[in-house]
Amino acid sequence: MAVAQAQPTAASGYLPGAVMPPPRTPGPVAPASAHLRISEGQVGEVGPGGTLTYPSVTSCLTVTVRLQDGGMVGAHASLFQVPGEYRSDRILAAVGQRIGARGVRAVEVRGAVGAWDPSYFTKAIESYPEGAQVPVPTEPDPDGLARAVADGLGVPRGKVTVEDLPDGDQTVG
Repeated sequence: MAVAQAQPTAASGYLPGAVMPPPRTPGPVAPASAHLRISEGQVGEVGPGGTLTYPSVTSCLTVTVRLQDGGMVGAHASLFQVPGEYRSDRILAAVGQRIGARGVRAVEVRGAVGAWDPSYFTKAIESYPEGAQVPVPTEPDPDGLARAVADGLGVPRGKVTVEDLPDGDQTVG
């Protein structure tokens, strides 16, 4: 299964000869132009100072986790599974694995809020047998989506915000 990944900046502390590396300045250091594009069904991560782009968000939701260290983990959840990528009912677990034990500052959910039933994060549309009744939202449920994402990531509900922002690319920095 393909997973988008930011490539770590390679740095060696070794310089040949008597030249010493400059002293490190305390505080976060932003990687030089770390930018990651996360397509439907993918999960990825950038370090502090990086940006995430979610292309063509029309019926999708994006989930951006802002970590305490300034980095971000992002997911592009699709209503329908893209072959070889995460289904909607597996994407939050993949985000949670990527976060690990690191602290979460905030979680931002953006996209086609009205197209999503909160249950899609626990049972994907594709998982219903033919002829079964798939839940269809009758109105936007931002509160339900926030609860579903908070539960799926194991974070307090108060850290999750939801914004209806469909129809276009999203860039988060």
